[in-house]
Amino acid sequence: MAIVVKGKKKKEEGEKSVKEKLSSEDEIKELETKISKTKYNKKTQFAIGQMKAKLAKLKEKQASRSSGKGGHGFSVKKSGDGTVALLGFPSVGKSTLMNKLTGSKSSTGSYAFTTLDVIPSLLKHRGAQIQILDIPGIVKGAASGSGRGREVLAALRSADLILILLDVLHLNHLKVLKKEIFEAGIRENKIKPDVKLMKKDKGGVNIATTVKLTKINNDTIKIILKEFGYVNADIVIRDNIDSDDLIDVINGNRVYTKSMIVINKADLIDVKKLNNLKKEINASIAVSAETGYHIDKLKDHLFDKLEFIKIYCKEKGKEADMSEPLILLKGSTVKEMCIKLHKDFLKKFRFAKIWGPSSKFPGQTKMLEHKLMDNDIVEISTN
Repeated sequence: MAIVVKGKKKKEEGEKSVKEKLSSEDEIKELETKISKTKYNKKTQFAIGQMKAKLAKLKEKQASRSSGKGGHGFSVKKSGDGTVALLGFPSVGKSTLMNKLTGSKSSTGSYAFTTLDVIPSLLKHRGAQIQILDIPGIVKGAASGSGRGREVLAALRSADLILILLDVLHLNHLKVLKKEIFEAGIRENKIKPDVKLMKKDKGGVNIATTVKLTKINNDTIKIILKEFGYVNADIVIRDNIDSDDLIDVINGNRVYTKSMIVINKADLIDVKKLNNLKKEINASIAVSAETGYHIDKLKDHLFDKLEFIKIYCKEKGKEADMSEPLILLKGSTVKEMCIKLHKDFLKKFRFAKIWGPSSKFPGQTKMLEHKLMDNDIVEISTN
């Protein structure tokens, strides 16, 4: 008898979960429709901000419910000087492109879902080693869990660059892919907003700004904070943010990374039409993975988009080794250089001497937090 009751209870819980999910999805669709139909202006800013906050909360709740179902994600250890993830619909040519870029032998085929796991390979170009990740093709609704989409999109979060690959005959996929990336908490080609938010016990919400806010007002800030349970808080804003930026700051689980759009199968249409399509969707380059068209140019694009800088190492009393630069990402510090060379450099670090663009004079002494620039020559002194 106890077993029957237990089974009945489990069934009821399952039915309740399904109902909650359906109710949540209906609310999400309703809010999305309302937001899309509401013209943004000063009068509607407050209402739109409140709706966006409610929508974000519902989606986060839905995401946590989906992630609780178990399963494993696609995890790959990062290697090389930077990581590029290839994202696209099934059969767009990601595996073929990776093979052309790296000379690897990833499985390819003219049918959907050839890649069933994340496949890493290495591209060596202009002194840099770039890790390329061929991830499974995604479909509409991936961020909500369709086709193991959550696990696939999770693999993008650690990438330094997302390469969005489109079939020249299906450029309408771009809108879908961008929406899935956004829903997965990834912000393309954006810098994390400079906002500091601190909860407190009393005193209401205090807002301090160092810039003029033109996209959001104080009332909207307060209602968004209230939706997320911030009734008493201090917030310091140093960027001209909008409501979406504020919601991202509150959620705190967003990833800010670079992305670029690449059109594949360029050989299927004429050059004039191809150039027009590139401008229309702001694509960086059009290639043909099958024929090798513009593959070398794409390698240059990847190198430049990753914003690599070349640093030359120098030993005390010797000339710098200019034959083999150390590759770092733009904005890297002396500390990050030490970590990349060997952990002992960080442990025993005393100071660094810099020759080049980031120094005011040759051999200037700098410490760990100093930001390096392209073509700097660095001599590290240790204990």
